[in-house]
Amino acid sequence: MTRTGVGLCLSGGGYRAMLFHLGALWRINELGWLPRLTRISSVSGGSITAGALAVAWPRLEFTGEVAANFTDEVVRPVRALAGRTLDVPVILRGLATPGRSTGEVLAAAYRKHLFGDVLLPDLPAGGPHFVFTATDLQDGDQWWFYRERQQDPPVQLATAVAASSAFPPFLSPVVLTTPVPGEDSRIELSDAGVFDNLGLDAVIGHCDTVLVSDAGKRMDRMRSVSRSWPGQLLRTVDIMDNQVRTLRTSSLIESYVEGEFRGAYWGSYSDIGNFEVADALPAPVRQTLALAGSPTRLRRVPDATQEGLINWGYAICDAAMRRWVDREAKPPRDFPYPATAVGRAAR
Repeated sequence: MTRTGVGLCLSGGGYRAMLFHLGALWRINELGWLPRLTRISSVSGGSITAGALAVAWPRLEFTGEVAANFTDEVVRPVRALAGRTLDVPVILRGLATPGRSTGEVLAAAYRKHLFGDVLLPDLPAGGPHFVFTATDLQDGDQWWFYRERQQDPPVQLATAVAASSAFPPFLSPVVLTTPVPGEDSRIELSDAGVFDNLGLDAVIGHCDTVLVSDAGKRMDRMRSVSRSWPGQLLRTVDIMDNQVRTLRTSSLIESYVEGEFRGAYWGSYSDIGNFEVADALPAPVRQTLALAGSPTRLRRVPDATQEGLINWGYAICDAAMRRWVDREAKPPRDFPYPATAVGRAAR
């Protein structure tokens, strides 16, 4: 297969990832790369941000290659959602409603607060190809939602994003019960991070430039490990998940080095100094690590932490893009929220 175009992968990580990626997209827009994106693959929290961009795309007003109304159409609605707690109310409502999964309740919340009744076939045909990834719990493979996938009735964007971010076991599964030509009529879906938290597979085989924004959370170090069987099982699952994520990231970096495709990787745990961009925005590691360690939740994020996460995504994306992709780009004047910079995240 011939690879062409520019792909962007947005990782999972709850509201933390949603806001970090929002900052990255903010800088990608300023650099004039937003209309150059041909494919956007998203997972979990990244799918919330990608969905907001997809809904806003027809309304974006590009002057040259920069959308002048990006903050109004994309930033504001995402930040409004970040001011709401969804996970606990969704779980309680799902438990109190027999016959209705928490995944369905999560989809209803996304529909109410962000996406409305937008259907996947309604997504723009002239912009990037949006792919929202979930995990099929029945066969253990990925499930991709995208505009051209034919289903009757058509799937709502809110349902696709809910399936992508249905963190197990509390927010999972999202069940599709409508017949799908050539496939099982009942599909049970869970968070895409169970299979691939970076969303690489939908991009790597198609694009010759691959940009990856990673806001996944590292496994915490434990001083002592539970001796109970359930405790050890949970810890073992965490280790296996961490190993898979590490291997995927290492394989991605190796592909860059070997010239399989060009692009850049940046993560919430990155040290901005490692990109060796002399005029990068100031981002002390102690402060950025605090942001990277923010909870993986769909819980209300204080304004200062929202701004810090957006600023951090903006700054590290800028350093990665100017180091590896667009070396002629001019440096940013300041953070999107200068007064906050990358101050310590509120806990």
